[in-house]
Amino acid sequence: MHTEASAVHPSAHPSAHPSGAACGSCPIYHAANLKKLGINVDHWDYVVALAGNPNTGKSTVFNRLTGLRQHTGNWPGKTVSRAEGGFEYGGKSYKLVDLPGTYSLLSTSLDEEVARDFLLFGQPDVVVVVVDATRVERNLNLALQVLEITDRVVVCLNLIDEARRHGLQVDERQFSRDLGVPAVPTAARSGTGLPDLLQAISDVASGKLVTKPHRLQNEPPALKQALTRLTQAVEAALPGLPNARWVAMRLLEGDEHIAEALRNGELGDLRRGAHPEQSNLVLQLKSA
Repeated sequence: MHTEASAVHPSAHPSAHPSGAACGSCPIYHAANLKKLGINVDHWDYVVALAGNPNTGKSTVFNRLTGLRQHTGNWPGKTVSRAEGGFEYGGKSYKLVDLPGTYSLLSTSLDEEVARDFLLFGQPDVVVVVVDATRVERNLNLALQVLEITDRVVVCLNLIDEARRHGLQVDERQFSRDLGVPAVPTAARSGTGLPDLLQAISDVASGKLVTKPHRLQNEPPALKQALTRLTQAVEAALPGLPNARWVAMRLLEGDEHIAEALRNGELGDLRRGAHPEQSNLVLQLKSA
Protein backbone atom coordinates (compact mmCIF):
# COMPACT_ATOMS: atom_id res chain seq x y z
CA MET A 1 0.00 0.00 0.00
CA HIS A 2 1.36 3.39 -0.96
CA THR A 3 1.39 5.88 1.90
CA GLU A 4 4.30 8.07 0.91
CA ALA A 5 3.99 11.73 0.07
CA SER A 6 3.71 12.53 -3.61
CA ALA A 7 7.12 13.01 -5.19
CA VAL A 8 7.95 16.32 -6.83
CA HIS A 9 8.12 15.85 -10.56
CA PRO A 10 11.56 16.74 -11.98
CA SER A 11 10.00 18.85 -14.75
CA ALA A 12 7.66 21.23 -13.02
CA HIS A 13 7.40 23.79 -15.80
CA PRO A 14 4.76 23.33 -18.53
CA SER A 15 7.30 23.89 -21.27
CA ALA A 16 9.14 20.77 -20.15
CA HIS A 17 6.38 18.64 -21.65
CA PRO A 18 6.00 18.04 -25.38
CA SER A 19 2.39 19.25 -25.32
CA GLY A 20 3.38 22.45 -23.53
CA ALA A 21 0.91 21.66 -20.76
CA ALA A 22 1.64 20.56 -17.24
CA CYS A 23 1.18 16.88 -16.51
CA GLY A 24 -1.31 15.75 -13.88
CA SER A 25 1.46 14.65 -11.51
CA CYS A 26 3.34 17.98 -11.49
CA PRO A 27 3.21 20.45 -8.60
CA ILE A 28 2.43 23.32 -10.98
CA TYR A 29 -0.65 21.41 -12.13
CA HIS A 30 -1.81 20.92 -8.54
CA ALA A 31 -1.18 24.58 -7.69
CA ALA A 32 -3.20 25.72 -10.70
CA ASN A 33 -6.11 23.60 -9.47
CA LEU A 34 -6.28 25.45 -6.15
CA LYS A 35 -8.98 28.10 -5.83
CA LYS A 36 -8.89 30.04 -2.57
CA LEU A 37 -12.40 30.69 -1.30
CA GLY A 38 -11.65 32.81 1.77
CA ILE A 39 -14.65 32.73 4.09
CA ASN A 40 -17.15 32.11 1.29
CA VAL A 41 -17.85 28.46 2.02
CA ASP A 42 -21.60 27.84 1.96
CA HIS A 43 -21.36 24.26 0.72
CA TRP A 44 -18.49 21.83 0.90
CA ASP A 45 -17.64 18.27 -0.04
CA TYR A 46 -15.07 17.68 2.69
CA VAL A 47 -14.11 19.11 6.09
CA VAL A 48 -10.39 19.34 6.83
CA ALA A 49 -9.06 20.04 10.34
CA LEU A 50 -5.65 21.59 10.93
CA ALA A 51 -4.07 20.40 14.17
CA GLY A 52 -0.62 21.05 15.57
CA ASN A 53 1.55 22.36 18.36
CA PRO A 54 1.81 26.14 18.76
CA ASN A 55 4.39 27.82 16.50
CA THR A 56 4.48 25.11 13.83
CA GLY A 57 3.25 27.43 11.07
CA LYS A 58 -0.26 25.99 11.17
CA SER A 59 -1.90 29.37 10.62
CA THR A 60 0.42 30.05 7.67
CA VAL A 61 -0.74 26.81 6.05
CA PHE A 62 -4.35 27.88 6.69
CA ASN A 63 -3.83 31.31 5.15
CA ARG A 64 -1.99 29.91 2.14
CA LEU A 65 -4.79 27.49 1.29
CA THR A 66 -7.73 29.81 1.94
CA GLY A 67 -6.31 33.19 0.94
CA LEU A 68 -7.29 34.57 4.34
CA ARG A 69 -5.34 36.29 7.06
CA GLN A 70 -6.98 34.39 9.88
CA HIS A 71 -10.69 35.17 9.84
CA THR A 72 -11.43 34.30 13.45
CA GLY A 73 -14.44 33.79 15.67
CA ASN A 74 -15.16 31.85 18.84
CA TRP A 75 -16.11 28.23 19.30
CA PRO A 76 -19.74 27.96 20.50
CA GLY A 77 -19.85 28.39 24.27
CA LYS A 78 -16.07 28.85 24.45
CA THR A 79 -13.66 31.76 24.67
CA VAL A 80 -11.15 30.01 22.41
CA SER A 81 -10.78 31.62 18.99
CA ARG A 82 -11.30 29.61 15.84
CA ALA A 83 -10.56 30.19 12.18
CA GLU A 84 -12.48 28.75 9.24
CA GLY A 85 -12.08 29.19 5.52
CA GLY A 86 -12.27 27.22 2.34
CA PHE A 87 -10.71 26.25 -0.93
CA GLU A 88 -11.52 24.32 -4.06
CA TYR A 89 -9.20 21.69 -5.44
CA GLY A 90 -9.68 19.09 -8.13
CA GLY A 91 -13.34 19.96 -8.59
CA LYS A 92 -14.17 19.53 -4.89
CA SER A 93 -14.74 22.14 -2.19
CA TYR A 94 -13.12 21.93 1.22
CA LYS A 95 -13.96 23.63 4.51
CA LEU A 96 -10.75 24.18 6.47
CA VAL A 97 -10.94 24.47 10.26
CA ASP A 98 -7.84 25.71 12.09
CA LEU A 99 -7.94 24.11 15.55
CA PRO A 100 -6.29 25.78 18.56
CA GLY A 101 -2.59 25.02 18.84
CA THR A 102 -2.11 22.31 21.43
CA TYR A 103 0.56 19.91 22.66
CA SER A 104 -1.81 17.03 23.38
CA LEU A 105 -5.44 15.93 23.36
CA LEU A 106 -5.59 15.03 27.05
CA SER A 107 -7.78 18.06 27.76
CA THR A 108 -5.84 19.80 30.52
CA SER A 109 -6.71 23.20 29.02
CA LEU A 110 -9.60 24.78 27.15
CA ASP A 111 -7.60 24.81 23.90
CA GLU A 112 -6.94 21.07 24.22
CA GLU A 113 -10.59 20.41 25.03
CA VAL A 114 -11.78 22.26 21.93
CA ALA A 115 -9.29 20.48 19.66
CA ARG A 116 -10.09 17.08 21.19
CA ASP A 117 -13.85 17.51 20.90
CA PHE A 118 -13.71 18.56 17.27
CA LEU A 119 -11.49 15.64 16.29
CA LEU A 120 -13.59 13.17 18.28
CA PHE A 121 -17.07 14.32 17.39
CA GLY A 122 -16.75 16.73 14.49
CA GLN A 123 -15.47 13.78 12.45
CA PRO A 124 -13.49 15.76 9.85
CA ASP A 125 -12.84 13.97 6.58
CA VAL A 126 -9.10 14.67 6.89
CA VAL A 127 -6.91 15.84 9.77
CA VAL A 128 -3.73 17.61 8.74
CA VAL A 129 -1.24 17.47 11.61
CA VAL A 130 1.26 20.28 11.12
CA VAL A 131 4.65 19.30 12.52
CA ASP A 132 7.70 21.52 12.99
CA ALA A 133 10.37 19.76 10.94
CA THR A 134 13.08 21.30 13.15
CA ARG A 135 11.57 19.68 16.27
CA VAL A 136 9.87 16.53 15.03
CA GLU A 137 10.35 14.63 18.28
CA ARG A 138 8.46 17.31 20.25
CA ASN A 139 5.51 17.12 17.88
CA LEU A 140 5.10 13.35 17.75
CA ASN A 141 3.05 13.19 20.95
CA LEU A 142 0.14 15.05 19.38
CA ALA A 143 0.49 13.25 16.04
CA LEU A 144 0.31 9.82 17.68
CA GLN A 145 -2.72 10.86 19.74
CA VAL A 146 -4.53 12.04 16.61
CA LEU A 147 -3.70 8.71 14.94
CA GLU A 148 -5.47 6.95 17.81
CA ILE A 149 -8.66 8.84 16.94
CA THR A 150 -8.76 8.72 13.15
CA ASP A 151 -7.20 6.95 10.18
CA ARG A 152 -7.69 9.92 7.88
CA VAL A 153 -4.50 11.82 8.63
CA VAL A 154 -1.92 13.69 6.59
CA VAL A 155 1.25 14.90 8.31
CA CYS A 156 2.54 18.26 7.11
CA LEU A 157 6.27 18.48 7.86
CA ASN A 158 6.38 22.26 7.88
CA LEU A 159 9.38 24.59 8.24
CA ILE A 160 11.41 22.13 6.19
CA ASP A 161 13.48 25.06 4.90
CA GLU A 162 14.47 25.95 8.47
CA ALA A 163 15.36 22.34 9.17
CA ARG A 164 17.65 22.19 6.14
CA ARG A 165 19.20 25.52 7.09
CA HIS A 166 20.18 23.99 10.41
CA GLY A 167 21.64 20.91 8.73
CA LEU A 168 18.72 18.65 9.68
CA GLN A 169 17.42 16.03 7.29
CA VAL A 170 13.94 14.57 7.60
CA ASP A 171 13.29 11.39 5.63
CA GLU A 172 9.63 11.94 4.83
CA ARG A 173 9.33 8.58 3.09
CA GLN A 174 10.51 6.67 6.15
CA PHE A 175 8.43 8.95 8.37
CA SER A 176 5.39 8.08 6.26
CA ARG A 177 6.12 4.36 6.46
CA ASP A 178 6.61 4.49 10.22
CA LEU A 179 3.36 6.36 10.90
CA GLY A 180 1.34 4.71 8.14
CA VAL A 181 0.02 7.99 6.73
CA PRO A 182 1.25 10.46 4.09
CA ALA A 183 3.97 12.85 5.21
CA VAL A 184 4.58 15.93 3.08
CA PRO A 185 7.51 18.35 3.61
CA THR A 186 6.49 22.00 3.23
CA ALA A 187 7.68 25.54 3.76
CA ALA A 188 4.31 27.26 3.98
CA ARG A 189 5.71 30.79 4.04
CA SER A 190 7.06 30.36 0.52
CA GLY A 191 4.41 27.89 -0.65
CA THR A 192 6.95 25.09 -1.10
CA GLY A 193 5.36 21.64 -0.90
CA LEU A 194 1.77 22.88 -0.67
CA PRO A 195 0.79 21.42 -4.08
CA ASP A 196 1.83 17.98 -2.81
CA LEU A 197 -0.01 18.62 0.46
CA LEU A 198 -3.18 19.42 -1.50
CA GLN A 199 -2.87 16.19 -3.45
CA ALA A 200 -2.39 14.15 -0.28
CA ILE A 201 -5.45 15.80 1.30
CA SER A 202 -7.48 15.03 -1.81
CA ASP A 203 -6.33 11.41 -1.94
CA VAL A 204 -7.20 10.76 1.71
CA ALA A 205 -10.52 12.66 1.60
CA SER A 206 -11.71 10.83 -1.51
CA GLY A 207 -10.59 7.43 -0.27
CA LYS A 208 -8.12 7.05 -3.13
CA LEU A 209 -5.47 6.56 -0.47
CA VAL A 210 -6.37 4.27 2.44
CA THR A 211 -4.01 4.73 5.36
CA LYS A 212 -2.87 2.25 8.00
CA PRO A 213 -1.81 4.43 10.94
CA HIS A 214 0.55 3.30 13.66
CA ARG A 215 -1.32 2.26 16.79
CA LEU A 216 -0.76 0.28 19.95
CA GLN A 217 -0.42 -3.34 18.96
CA ASN A 218 -0.68 -6.52 20.99
CA GLU A 219 -2.25 -5.03 24.10
CA PRO A 220 -1.72 -7.12 27.23
CA PRO A 221 -4.68 -9.49 27.74
CA ALA A 222 -5.86 -7.67 30.89
CA LEU A 223 -5.82 -4.30 29.09
CA LYS A 224 -7.54 -5.71 26.03
CA GLN A 225 -10.31 -7.25 28.14
CA ALA A 226 -10.88 -4.06 30.15
CA LEU A 227 -10.81 -1.93 27.01
CA THR A 228 -13.37 -4.16 25.31
CA ARG A 229 -15.73 -4.01 28.30
CA LEU A 230 -15.44 -0.25 28.65
CA THR A 231 -15.92 0.33 24.93
CA GLN A 232 -19.07 -1.77 24.99
CA ALA A 233 -20.37 0.16 28.01
CA VAL A 234 -19.70 3.50 26.32
CA GLU A 235 -21.43 2.37 23.13
CA ALA A 236 -24.43 1.06 25.08
CA ALA A 237 -24.86 4.30 27.01
CA LEU A 238 -24.19 6.61 24.06
CA PRO A 239 -25.27 4.87 20.83
CA GLY A 240 -23.66 6.40 17.79
CA LEU A 241 -20.86 8.04 19.76
CA PRO A 242 -17.80 8.26 17.49
CA ASN A 243 -14.50 6.93 18.83
CA ALA A 244 -15.97 5.05 21.78
CA ARG A 245 -12.75 3.05 22.01
CA TRP A 246 -10.68 6.22 22.44
CA VAL A 247 -13.05 7.44 25.16
CA ALA A 248 -12.72 4.07 26.93
CA MET A 249 -8.93 4.25 26.70
CA ARG A 250 -8.94 7.70 28.30
CA LEU A 251 -11.13 6.40 31.12
CA LEU A 252 -8.68 3.58 31.76
CA GLU A 253 -5.89 6.15 31.96
CA GLY A 254 -7.83 8.06 34.59
CA ASP A 255 -8.67 11.09 32.43
CA GLU A 256 -10.93 13.02 34.79
CA HIS A 257 -11.96 15.49 32.07
CA ILE A 258 -13.45 12.68 29.97
CA ALA A 259 -15.09 11.16 33.03
CA GLU A 260 -16.63 14.53 33.94
CA ALA A 261 -17.81 15.05 30.36
CA LEU A 262 -19.61 11.72 30.61
CA ARG A 263 -21.09 12.53 34.01
CA ASN A 264 -22.47 15.92 33.00
CA GLY A 265 -23.71 14.76 29.59
CA GLU A 266 -21.26 16.86 27.57
CA LEU A 267 -20.14 13.93 25.44
CA GLY A 268 -23.73 13.05 24.73
CA ASP A 269 -24.41 16.61 23.58
CA LEU A 270 -21.55 16.41 21.12
CA ARG A 271 -23.04 13.59 19.13
CA ARG A 272 -26.38 13.47 17.35
CA GLY A 273 -29.23 12.63 19.70
CA ALA A 274 -28.94 12.57 23.47
CA HIS A 275 -29.48 9.36 25.41
CA PRO A 276 -31.10 9.23 28.85
CA GLU A 277 -28.55 6.73 30.20
CA GLN A 278 -25.52 8.97 29.64
CA SER A 279 -25.45 10.48 33.13
CA ASN A 280 -25.21 7.01 34.69
CA LEU A 281 -22.41 5.75 32.50
CA VAL A 282 -19.42 6.49 34.73
CA LEU A 283 -21.12 5.03 37.81
CA GLN A 284 -21.90 1.89 35.83
CA LEU A 285 -18.30 1.63 34.68
CA LYS A 286 -16.97 2.06 38.20
CA SER A 287 -19.14 -0.77 39.44
CA ALA A 288 -18.39 -3.07 36.52
